[in-house]
Amino acid sequence: MAGSTSRYDVIIIGAGAAGLMCAATAGYRGRKVLVLDHANKPGKKILMSGGGRCNFTNLNSTPANFLSDNPHYCISALKRYTPQDFVELVDRHGVEYEEKAPGQLFCKDSAKDILNVLLTECEWAGAEIRMNTSVSGIRQQGSGFSLKTSSGTLGCESLIVACGGLSIPTMGATGFGYEIAKQFGLIVLPTRAGLVPFTLHPELKQQLAPLSGVSCPVDAHCHQQHFREPMLVTHRGLSGPAMLQVSSYWQPGDAVHINLLPAENTHEDLLALRSSKPQSTIAHYLNQHLPKRFAQAFNELQGWSGPLQGYRNQELEQVAGTLGNWTIKPAGTEGYRTAEVTLGGVDTRQLSSKTMAALEHPNLYFIGEVVDVTGHLGGHNFQWAWASGVAAGNVA
Repeated sequence: MAGSTSRYDVIIIGAGAAGLMCAATAGYRGRKVLVLDHANKPGKKILMSGGGRCNFTNLNSTPANFLSDNPHYCISALKRYTPQDFVELVDRHGVEYEEKAPGQLFCKDSAKDILNVLLTECEWAGAEIRMNTSVSGIRQQGSGFSLKTSSGTLGCESLIVACGGLSIPTMGATGFGYEIAKQFGLIVLPTRAGLVPFTLHPELKQQLAPLSGVSCPVDAHCHQQHFREPMLVTHRGLSGPAMLQVSSYWQPGDAVHINLLPAENTHEDLLALRSSKPQSTIAHYLNQHLPKRFAQAFNELQGWSGPLQGYRNQELEQVAGTLGNWTIKPAGTEGYRTAEVTLGGVDTRQLSSKTMAALEHPNLYFIGEVVDVTGHLGGHNFQWAWASGVAAGNVA
């Protein structure tokens, strides 16, 4: 490619949520924008998110919903582009959505609606999107950059890295964004899988195997972080929102603490039941408060038998303690294969919190999942994609 077609004001690597949002924002400023991606279609992770319905934001999103080695970094961008701002964009496009859990907004029909909003915005803003295009080399050229790609050499004034993290490699995820950061002398903090199911050691896995598919509301915690959400037993281990949330704080060797009956005062309940129905059993109590299959298996796992009248006060206290603090040590996690996000990434201390630009390279930007900002489950990671994309798009 020769002449003017190879020169752009802004080139964005990555046609995901952050990259597309950034492209539209920069395009509306009159910038000549090109989005490159090695995949065959844009927004693949958008399409698979939220069970195909895309939990596109969380109305209650605050900086407290994000993990980072530099926790103050995300405040500026999140304050300047809020969940309400994205909802207004969605409303303008006539997308129907619903609040499935407090604050969590999902498309009523399909995640395609959100991708179509972004693609339409890019089209209106004049941003070009080029798929099936890999980047094999980047070098600084004056104050801009020269990119060697599978569709020729391209030049730009501003380069924006939006190619995500390592989660779900089947969607095309690679560590390319981290390689670019290192090439330009930026520190990349250690990465690991986040929002990911736990695997269990063989004995516990075998004991829970009959419960695959059973879900129950719990309060799970690790390192003082509590999440009161459903837990799901799978044929590989433990999943569901509660476990995914806790996984972002868990480190190998850590225990996970699970309150199986967070809505009950179990000790008082058992004392009262023993008094009113001495022939009743712990199994009967569990059946009233947990899915029957789970209640039965957990009762057998603990070896609780006989009528309540045979239990001393201290023994009932121990039973309540077990139910309120079931402690397991996961064998590990399912890793990047099923992780929703990547923890760690480009160290944000080297980036401007206002523009997302590298402090040492003012025309090089990092947005979205590639940086060390990771949200809780429930639409927060999309909100970071929108906010960081807009922050860079407004200045690049």
